[in-house]
Amino acid sequence: MPYTLPSTLTQQNALAVEADGLRDLAKLERVDCAALSDFDSSALAVLIAWQKKLRQVQRELILVSPPPKLCVLAQVYGVAELLGTPAA
Repeated sequence: MPYTLPSTLTQQNALAVEADGLRDLAKLERVDCAALSDFDSSALAVLIAWQKKLRQVQRELILVSPPPKLCVLAQVYGVAELLGTPAA
């Protein structure tokens, strides 16, 4: 079962979302982004933190249904390859 991101992931709730995801690393192997509609670069920070934790245990983060805006943001910040986001 994948981890489902909330519809909002901004600086205001990023630390709480990150901590929630880290409670079960197995769920983080697949992160459902379909509901994500209101976000800022803090979303990238959370995803990168999760990817780092997963790589420490030889696993990878897989984003499911990332919104196009997230893919563009990842490209702008130069982390698209790290997060495996498709080209926008």
